[in-house]
Amino acid sequence: MNIKHVFFDLDHTLWDFDKNSKLTFEQIFEEQNLNINIDTFLAIYMPINLKYWRLFRENKILKEDLRHKRLKEAFDALNFKISDEQINIISEDYISYLPNHNYLFEGTFELLEYLIKKYELHIITNGFEEVQNIKLKKSGINKYFKEVITSESIGVKKPNPKIFKFALEKAKAAPHNSIMIGDSYEADVEGAINVGMEAIYFTNTNKTSSKVSSVKSLVEIKQYL
Repeated sequence: MNIKHVFFDLDHTLWDFDKNSKLTFEQIFEEQNLNINIDTFLAIYMPINLKYWRLFRENKILKEDLRHKRLKEAFDALNFKISDEQINIISEDYISYLPNHNYLFEGTFELLEYLIKKYELHIITNGFEEVQNIKLKKSGINKYFKEVITSESIGVKKPNPKIFKFALEKAKAAPHNSIMIGDSYEADVEGAINVGMEAIYFTNTNKTSSKVSSVKSLVEIKQYL
């Protein structure tokens, strides 16, 4: 591979979304005096959240619906009585507090320090515009990335080819000289392949692919780049 540009997803790839999300909910539940076991809540909430993100990625719901309905459905599943007004407060606080917790996956700095000497690095993320740049800055990794492309700024989400083509154009990169690294096979891997980019699938599951290289830790990526 004659790679010159490396594009990363952010959440669940470099930024430890699950850990940071748990800390955020713990903070909110304490402030709101909600007597809910955090692990019980997350066991219900996480698959619901993934479902709503999939709908959001497919443009079937609005951002406001995603933020409210994922919480309401989780509380309903727990038979926990809570008003829509309080759900809205939790939703707003969640977005505000989330970037204050900035755990990264093990090996993030080691990998980025290694790659920055050889490639231009960029971000393509479906995350919300108002928080993604804060996450990058507060976690200390913004300095590594030349271009940060968010789906909200483009108006389409991965795996839509438009966001990849926009990112390539902004980075002044050719598809055959570019590679995408991410945790979502559909959004990151297939999205990149469909525009002629290479891809590496970052997965902490047993799911792999014959189309691309798969890694379970970030430092494994050094074998390929």
